Amino acid sequence: MNPIDIIAELYEPGSKAYHILIQHGRQVAHKAVAVAKRIPHLKPDLDFIKEAAMLHDIGIFMTHTPELGCTGEYPYVCHGYLGREILENRQMPAHALVCERHVGVGITSQDIRRNNLPLPQRNMMPISIEEQAICFADKFFSKNGHTNGHEKSVEEILNALGPYGPEKTARFQSWVRLFGE
Repeated sequence: MNPIDIIAELYEPGSKAYHILIQHGRQVAHKAVAVAKRIPHLKPDLDFIKEAAMLHDIGIFMTHTPELGCTGEYPYVCHGYLGREILENRQMPAHALVCERHVGVGITSQDIRRNNLPLPQRNMMPISIEEQAICFADKFFSKNGHTNGHEKSVEEILNALGPYGPEKTARFQSWVRLFGE
């Protein structure tokens, strides 16, 4: 399975959204594989991580995010569960879960209710070590198309997560300890 072939079916090659998605996916895949290699005792599936990291944001085209070249109708926060639906329809259930569970540092059903988020009422938390590695790696890179590959620092990420509550920063800090960042 070649993730770029799947992306090319849904995104116009050469378009802004295609370029941003490929660039971001490669950054996240590289970082996720690198951190997963630090925990060989947990036996992470590196090939799966490469594939799923490339596809984790596949649902962004369905969102209304003009700065990414996306003209869909959904709010950006929906891209995770929309990506899950896309990949489940392709019989890729494990990849689909990465899409849904990578947003933020994971979203609980309580987060959805408390913040009145336009999401299905279910827990969307990364569970497998592969999901956690991809979610962790994703936080280091923006998709705005203007960062030229800039990797955020742990401090920058923690500052960005702060407004979402101490449990979010604590989850990220637990990954920093696990992955040795």
